Amino acid sequence: MSKDRDTVKVLDKGFVRLVDVMGDDHAIVQAARVSYGPGTKTVREDAALIDYLMRHEHWSPFEMVEFKFHVKAPIFVARQWFRHRTASVNEISGRYSVLKDEFYFPSYENWRSQSTTNKQGSVNQVPEKFLHEDYAEIAKFLAQGYQMYQHLMYLGVAREMARMILPLNTYTEFYWKQDLRNLLNFIKLRIDHHAQYEIREYAKAIAEIVKQVVPVAWSSFENHHLRGTRLSGDELGVIRSLLDEEEVKRRLEEAGLSKSRVREAIEKLFGVKEGNNE
Repeated sequence: MSKDRDTVKVLDKGFVRLVDVMGDDHAIVQAARVSYGPGTKTVREDAALIDYLMRHEHWSPFEMVEFKFHVKAPIFVARQWFRHRTASVNEISGRYSVLKDEFYFPSYENWRSQSTTNKQGSVNQVPEKFLHEDYAEIAKFLAQGYQMYQHLMYLGVAREMARMILPLNTYTEFYWKQDLRNLLNFIKLRIDHHAQYEIREYAKAIAEIVKQVVPVAWSSFENHHLRGTRLSGDELGVIRSLLDEEEVKRRLEEAGLSKSRVREAIEKLFGVKEGNNE
């Protein structure tokens, strides 16, 4: 994966390009402090506010920032992508345009075996029976399929019909507009190790661009949502039984957390004490 300032190359022929952006870290703060004008708070206070909003999942101020991307990806990746129904999308049409002979074709070593523990997952090893001869046949199959696609159009078959024979690894292009709140959710879900490798690479590309535009919000998101986790009541109960509250409090203070952050952490781990109405 290589990048310049606004474009990140993905897979063998794909990319993510930032077309436009509305807002930045300041826009988040501005929306949260709607009764204040610009310049009334310090950078440090602004960062603390963004962190508070992120930590407590007060999401609406993050919706004030919007990104528009131009994406080139295999069709099977795009179909996973479009399951996130919170964006505005416009994709190239195979009814109006002749699709290019561009296919996602991973190297032989990057083909994966079906996972035996996850029906929709894979493992990072070439299938035992997958030979180099099979790999070469795939390239021939793709070339023949595209030749037939061209031949059908030469015979007068409509583009909307001829496109049916093209495989799912054909590259498509689309514009994708998304607010920051839902964009961060997309990244969290698709950057996870359970997601398919190919769409993970695109999520990483999006993340590289987002962190440049909203570095303060990204840092907080990374801390609380990518490196943080949620626990069930059962899990938390076991952990509570293993911890000493005063020792945990001391360690948090030594780590440099503010008094309010220490109090929040103690409440998360040990619950709100009766009579504590702060």
